[in-house]
Amino acid sequence: MLSGISLTAARGIDAKGLLTCLGADPRQLDEGHLYKDRRSAPLPDEVEDLDFAMYATYGDWVYVLENWEMATWRLHHSEELPMTALSGVEIVCVSLNLHDPPPYILHATPDGHIASVEYGNDTGRGSELDAALHAAGAVYPSVLDTPEDEVHLYWEQHRKELLPAVFSAVGNYCGLSIDQTEAESGNLPLAVIPSLF
Repeated sequence: MLSGISLTAARGIDAKGLLTCLGADPRQLDEGHLYKDRRSAPLPDEVEDLDFAMYATYGDWVYVLENWEMATWRLHHSEELPMTALSGVEIVCVSLNLHDPPPYILHATPDGHIASVEYGNDTGRGSELDAALHAAGAVYPSVLDTPEDEVHLYWEQHRKELLPAVFSAVGNYCGLSIDQTEAESGNLPLAVIPSLF
């Protein structure tokens, strides 16, 4: 994954359903444009500020990759915008939050519980996602467990490894395999999402 990518993965919903909840026009999704062709794809006239995303399905999961400041689902969640169509859906979101750090991992279970933690932490639920985060080395020591100076030193020494470890953990938990070459080349389907900023 590129360092500027946010990921939202969901199961229990199809790609069109998830992207429509995020604000994409279903008609645009039906046109089948690739992300690499986003500059020439027709855009909705009624919306001025747009963000571009790419998406695909893998196994039971649909995933959305965004290369702007954060994951759209994270913004919907944080703004408490109504997304009732997502009840019963499991969502794992890795959001960079470049406009308002730190980056977060969010996990919404089908029963509606949402855990939101900064990178370097687990959700505290003892879930399979937590186990995957630990196994990938994506959980760092906390000040509660270790003296503060040791925690800061650990973070400084391992900071560059954290983002790949988080994506690896989420990929392992979801059973996702995203072809990095295809994603970097923009060979995945395009979704045009109205900007919420």
